[in-house]
Amino acid sequence: MHPASSPTADAPRDHRTPSRRGRRLRALVAAVVALPLVLGAAACGGEDNEASTDPNAPVELSIFWWGGEARANLTEQALALYTQKHPNVTFKKTWQANQGYFDKLATLTAGGDAPDIFQIDDNFLTEYASRNTTLDLTSYKDENKLDVTKFPESLWQYGVVDGKLAGIASGENTQGLVYNKTLLQKHNLPEPTTGMTWEAFISWAEQVSKTTGTPGTMDPSADYKAFWVWLRQQGKDLYKGKDLGFDEADVTRWFELWKGARDRGATPTADVIHEGNATDITKQLVVTGKAATSFVWVNQLPELKKNTKDELGVIAYPGDPSAQWARASMYWSVFRGTKHKDVAVDVLNFLSNDPEAGKILGTDRGLPSNLDVRKTVSDAVTDPAMKTSIQVETDLATKFGPSPQVPLKGHSKVRAELIKSAEEAQYNRQTPAQAAAAFLTACKSAIV
Repeated sequence: MHPASSPTADAPRDHRTPSRRGRRLRALVAAVVALPLVLGAAACGGEDNEASTDPNAPVELSIFWWGGEARANLTEQALALYTQKHPNVTFKKTWQANQGYFDKLATLTAGGDAPDIFQIDDNFLTEYASRNTTLDLTSYKDENKLDVTKFPESLWQYGVVDGKLAGIASGENTQGLVYNKTLLQKHNLPEPTTGMTWEAFISWAEQVSKTTGTPGTMDPSADYKAFWVWLRQQGKDLYKGKDLGFDEADVTRWFELWKGARDRGATPTADVIHEGNATDITKQLVVTGKAATSFVWVNQLPELKKNTKDELGVIAYPGDPSAQWARASMYWSVFRGTKHKDVAVDVLNFLSNDPEAGKILGTDRGLPSNLDVRKTVSDAVTDPAMKTSIQVETDLATKFGPSPQVPLKGHSKVRAELIKSAEEAQYNRQTPAQAAAAFLTACKSAIV
């Protein structure tokens, strides 16, 4: 699973904030991509352009994904197994590291050379679906040609955009609070527990700080994952329809919650918090020894463990765990203009549900979406940290609530703006109310 949570192939966790150059390139590509996509799909006959009715006719499918060499090797093995079972189907395989992947995908799509199958995440699924780039998989699901009956319901639903199934989850992940068990045991302190309130958690962190001299928790006010879960616990959401699902008062309350935690010494100082705001898993404060907890993805536990000699534990985020959901670590989508849509969907079904393919792919893209396949894969896992990660997510699955809607276009910008505004408050350059107002303005601009 480590490729999924490594700096070069970290799809199941937060993606890097795009570089300034990357943002400019994406903006330029986005400006020209929409019309060609619509016209290209129309020119290809929309969703009724299957190349041949002969099931044995030769088919070559292009497929594009991000990841490291380990993921590439596993994916190629699984695709080779599909070809072994369907000798007429071969693959033109392309992959690269996460950095620059979406710039390349946008360029390919705009240039009329979109791959038949491509990997995507929840930062961009809405954008591509809204441009009619992705094939609607709903009819395939309804006809059981794309079988999701063994998926957690909230997992496959997290691929629905405007009523259309735009992508199928290639793996599952959820939010996790990782804590330093060794530190707590050394000082005879209790471990945090799933279901404790945010206020109780901050009080616990304050006590950890006073007893151990290590700040009890990372300040997650800049972490969109934590903010999102907290919003859902307040009956709100990150997005609602085509708009934001929260208001300025909500953000102010969130920033004030963590200002109070900082004032009480439950968190590190602003300079250290800034270090933790970096997405690099190797710099999370729970493994650098600068905080007793970090807010991450559950599946990152094994990668975190590689960077510390201490024993780590993981639980749900504070508050009601039903605010969390079975999140797609990433998706497989099919290009709407493909000439081989039925075969492409069958490949997705194979990668999701075939037991042999599941054994090959393992947990590289997150926990297998098919629960039966997941059990088979889980039984074969020997790494203690991975076993803990799987067990926690399996336990949380019984507490998950319904999935939210897939983020709107501009989600990456919203995430970046939250970091910017939260840090203004963390450094006391702005009050929580001022930082909240600036964040809301930036968000509204980002999702237009």
